[in-house]
Amino acid sequence: MKLGINIGYWGLGLGAGDQLAIVREAERLGYDSVWVAEAYGSDAATVLGWLAAGTSRIRLGSAIFQMPARSPAMTAMTAATIDQLSGGRMVLGIGSSGPQVAEGWHGQRFAHQLQRTREYVAVVRKALARETLRFEGETITLPLPDGPGKALKLTIAPVQERIPIMLAAIGPRNTALAGEIADGWLPTFFSPEHVADLRALLQEGADRAGRSLDGFEIAPTVQCCVSEDRVAARDMMRPILALYVGGMGSRQQNFYTSLVARYGFQDAARTVQDLYLEGRRDEAAAALPDELIDSITLCGPREVVRERIAAFRESGVGTLVVMPMALDRAGRIEQLRAVAELAA
Repeated sequence: MKLGINIGYWGLGLGAGDQLAIVREAERLGYDSVWVAEAYGSDAATVLGWLAAGTSRIRLGSAIFQMPARSPAMTAMTAATIDQLSGGRMVLGIGSSGPQVAEGWHGQRFAHQLQRTREYVAVVRKALARETLRFEGETITLPLPDGPGKALKLTIAPVQERIPIMLAAIGPRNTALAGEIADGWLPTFFSPEHVADLRALLQEGADRAGRSLDGFEIAPTVQCCVSEDRVAARDMMRPILALYVGGMGSRQQNFYTSLVARYGFQDAARTVQDLYLEGRRDEAAAALPDELIDSITLCGPREVVRERIAAFRESGVGTLVVMPMALDRAGRIEQLRAVAELAA
């Protein structure tokens, strides 16, 4: 099992120099990849280009490029450019984001997501293969049939013969779709104890496409806090978990709430969401069960974290992408070093 680091959203807390120092230390420690997020602040592509210039070996992953933010052709252009800048280190993680961001920020309807994702990935692959871009689908048509548009092909070639495409997916149907069309899966709040159900979904998609999952990479992002004070370590996790379970979506549609419910925490998920949407965020965080936190994070004393790393490895995770939960550069580097040692 390889290690990766997710530096999250850019510009929140640490400066550019601090973040680069953290990524360079991860590279020195042997971490295989660094992943950059975007929502409605920093964009991932700019940060990846900047990291490409400051590193030499570590793979550069988008986690994720939002589909409603870019046409598939623009995603292919960006991936090919970063691949050239980095000497062939790009890993293309894409996902549909959520309805609030898609419709409220990007002005794109959040509809027909399964078919749109399937067609989006197909167009990206054609573009990266430098095929002349003609496509007729239900959600994407290129060129547009009623205007002067011309079928074009990418003018630059990626360094890699095939840039890996990883699909972020939470719901059952999207997870199956990852097994059908992607080179890997970027899950969030991944629980090794539920891997049998999750693998069955991936296999369902693979069977639909008549393909094998050999070489398919599972790369969950996992929040991490190695500390002898297990209560304090769990408390470091609570705000971000409460944000996603409670507030990353509406009461009617929150993918993270539904995921936690499928893990068997239906009552807790509902309570956290109710409290968060009422503005009682501290109470929402406190309502997260310890068992949930322990199952989806690396949290607590060294021996506990060592056992959890082993559980992720045994579940078939190919790359464990850690997000160190510390407030400063030194703290995050300390967490990276601890995980590297415990995973050895």
